[in-house]
Amino acid sequence: MFKNHPKGLIVAFFANMGERFGFYTMMAILVLFLQAKYDVNAETAGSIYSWFYFAIYALALLGGIIADATKRYKLVIMVGIVIMFLGYIMMAIPGMSLTTTVIFLFTIALGNGLFKGNLQAVVGQMYDNPQYEKLRDKAYLLFYMGINVGAFFAPFAANAARNWWLKTNGLHHDGSLPAMCHQMLNGTIKDTETFQQLANAANMNGPVTDLAAFAQNYIDVFSKGYNYAFGVAAGAMLISLAVYIFFNRLLPNKQVVKSENKNEPNVSLLKIFLSLTVMAAVTSLFFILGIDTGIGFAVGLFAAFITWIVSISTKEERPRITALLLVFGVVIFFWMSFHQNGLTMTFFARDYTVKAVGPFTYLFFELENILSVIGLIAGIVLLVRKGTSKQRVIGLAMTIAFGILAFFLYNKAAGNNDIQPEVFQSFNPLFIVSLTFLVSGIFTWLSDRGKEPSTPRKIGIGMIIAAFGFLLMVVGSLDIVSPFELSGSPVPDSSRISPYWLMNSYLILTVAELFLSPMGLSFVSKVSPPRFQGLMQGGWLLATAVGNKLLGIGSFFWDKIEIWQLWAIFVVCCLLSAAFIFTIMKRLERLTQ
Repeated sequence: MFKNHPKGLIVAFFANMGERFGFYTMMAILVLFLQAKYDVNAETAGSIYSWFYFAIYALALLGGIIADATKRYKLVIMVGIVIMFLGYIMMAIPGMSLTTTVIFLFTIALGNGLFKGNLQAVVGQMYDNPQYEKLRDKAYLLFYMGINVGAFFAPFAANAARNWWLKTNGLHHDGSLPAMCHQMLNGTIKDTETFQQLANAANMNGPVTDLAAFAQNYIDVFSKGYNYAFGVAAGAMLISLAVYIFFNRLLPNKQVVKSENKNEPNVSLLKIFLSLTVMAAVTSLFFILGIDTGIGFAVGLFAAFITWIVSISTKEERPRITALLLVFGVVIFFWMSFHQNGLTMTFFARDYTVKAVGPFTYLFFELENILSVIGLIAGIVLLVRKGTSKQRVIGLAMTIAFGILAFFLYNKAAGNNDIQPEVFQSFNPLFIVSLTFLVSGIFTWLSDRGKEPSTPRKIGIGMIIAAFGFLLMVVGSLDIVSPFELSGSPVPDSSRISPYWLMNSYLILTVAELFLSPMGLSFVSKVSPPRFQGLMQGGWLLATAVGNKLLGIGSFFWDKIEIWQLWAIFVVCCLLSAAFIFTIMKRLERLTQ
């Protein structure tokens, strides 16, 4: 897999697994934890979630500035890992107030900002060597695939930690209960009979006689289980830290290249003041127009970045900078749509997907089950593909062994098996790991025939594919009751749909992600002026941050419009972004030739 690639790619591959593990832990449980523990509504949970993910990526700009200024990429990366580890440790402490929790979240975001963009820049530096230049796109695909191995296990680990603590306290999981428990405690519950039924089913010790006491206990145990899940994420960060400390010598020590152009603009206080003035003006405009000032701040920060980077670039650098900024503008809308998977799509998994499935579908919702399926598929691939006799024998052995195991687990399952919404977050990294070689193989096949799309064209195609992912959700949501019609009551079973709607949407969105995200990182690495490598990787992440701040649009509309209309918003955003990038395609392609 890593043949012909520099050894440093393996170090980056494993060092980033812990970050992905924590990232997908948050994606799987953060909004569910906020609602279960603090009784916040969808809009407030979405606001905190969007600020957190905005900070993760926006602070990457700070990380890029620090790394470029100090020329100590590797040290900045290590400091970032340490700060993330401390943040997850603090999140694992039960009983914290909402304000304290938000502070801990932003501690994690700070560490991520120092880490993420600079590690990506270091990966790009390895491929500045002419020996490896042609492998750059494939390297980012491998890097992207590898870090998602950790992401695949995170939702299962979070789910296991929460369920273990519930079981330890004599309780079963039911995603509908925390909201009803809060309603019971604050005196707003409307359907006590349904709450009594759900409480009886969730209590291992028999019928519940004191609903108020049960409600308080269930909330406490349920949320504390999530605290322990954050602790598991801290353990993953510790492993990544150890890998990085012992093997970072294999990463390059390339220094920032300074321009020899005597006319190179200086970073003056006037230019900094101009950038801050632009940010203030944009933020004020949003306030005057009555638009969310948080979004105004995010857009204003991006406008300040544009002003600053253009003002400090040389005439020769400016065409490259402009092209990158145009692509950044497109990816804002991709990430606004794609990262709904941890917000409104998680709400949908909890509220609108059936709570129990048959034995076949259950193969995808328990770790040992899905690993048996993965092993079976891997064995079949080795068996039928062109390879050595030894590979085919291994494939045959894997097919038989994992086939028997999968059959055993299938027969072991009950007729109806409970599934949890957190597990849906494992499908995206699973599909990334599974499809990376397929997508890379298709690109190689096209390249051998001189037909491989350019990197910018891959990004545009990815936007179109993403639109189809949300179009599938539009169709699946046409006949369900919307949250604003329920007024706090639980979703009836008649409005719960098959998990395959979400699973297939994740599949399509993952293909879109493989076309866009690693290709975007590769594009930034290719086109960035040498002295701005860390900064422009930070710029890519800042654009992602703005998209993440716009995530709140999804939670804002969650209980205000029909669910299918919500998904339609993202269909339109993806299609408009694709149309824009194809209109500037020739300009972008000239810079990558």
